[in-house]
Amino acid sequence: MRAISAADLITELDDTIARSSSERCARMLWRTAELLVARNERLQEPQVDLLDDVLIRLTGRIAPGTLAELSTTLAELDTAPMKTLRRLASCDDPAVAVPILRKSPALSPADLVAIATSGSEDHLLAIADRRTIEKPVTEAMLQRGSSRICLAVIGNPGAEFSGAAYAALLGRAEQDDEITKALTLRPDTPDMVVRELLSASPRPANKADARPRVSSNATASSEVSATAKRPCEAEYAAVRSEIVSLNRSGKLSDSTVNRFAIRGETANLFTALSVLSGAPMEAIEQLMAESDCEGLVMACRASRLNWQTTLAILNTRGARLSFGERARAQELFEKLQLSTSQWSVRWGEISAGTKDRTAKSGGSQ
Repeated sequence: MRAISAADLITELDDTIARSSSERCARMLWRTAELLVARNERLQEPQVDLLDDVLIRLTGRIAPGTLAELSTTLAELDTAPMKTLRRLASCDDPAVAVPILRKSPALSPADLVAIATSGSEDHLLAIADRRTIEKPVTEAMLQRGSSRICLAVIGNPGAEFSGAAYAALLGRAEQDDEITKALTLRPDTPDMVVRELLSASPRPANKADARPRVSSNATASSEVSATAKRPCEAEYAAVRSEIVSLNRSGKLSDSTVNRFAIRGETANLFTALSVLSGAPMEAIEQLMAESDCEGLVMACRASRLNWQTTLAILNTRGARLSFGERARAQELFEKLQLSTSQWSVRWGEISAGTKDRTAKSGGSQ
């Protein structure tokens, strides 16, 4: 008796499918899929390839709703029918493609790059939700993805970033504050990238905000200053009238204070914080020198500054904050009430603490 080859079986299958109703094709498809799932760990590659040939022929006769169910069924298989998997993953219907793109461990980076290059935003969002996103895939997504895609990739701790990916994000961040914030707060963003993000000139809300630096002794460096050194009285005197004038005209804004922090203009920065928060200058100096950032966060909140500017100020004090420190500082910033912060800075704990420290310092001399 002549052995039946795989090619013979496929020929017979093609004939059977051609004569079968869509309901019968659906039954054959589910029996094949159930076999794949039930024996996935025991099936050899030739057997999987044969079942793959069966599935790929049946999918052409199946309704979209059934294909979406099939996609969900095959999504988490380690040993998967690759031709069927790729067809489902590249399907224009997101209901069919998304389960595979989001979960399948069998898809290769090359498969994902191909889909990221041509797929819709729904396809890219599904890829952005994968447990791991390899560097080539990340690059492909960032090259054509929207701001929403970029934020989804940055928010995925399993996403891997190459130098090209960081360069693409830095370019996008110039026009998108949300990308700047998300990338700055991501734990594994390199310090060099964070410095580049924070040293970019903030976009002015209007032309009146696009003012030159105030201090005559300001550094031209675009790097975050290594540490915020205490200015001398002459430096304060040189800038105070201009800072007060900016405040009265409503131009002592986040963008202005952010520039002071990024450029290391400490006399401008300290004076601006004192004017905006109502805290005495010695209190601001003490807060900038303390290792704990709680008081400085409160002063920034009392000054009505946003979180991005607050983070830039915190990073002027020396070593960059760890992810945990940044997270705690941001949580405190978001919880603080403006009125509470202003009272504490002007009349409460911060001012009282400064007086106590000053008295102890004077008594020990």
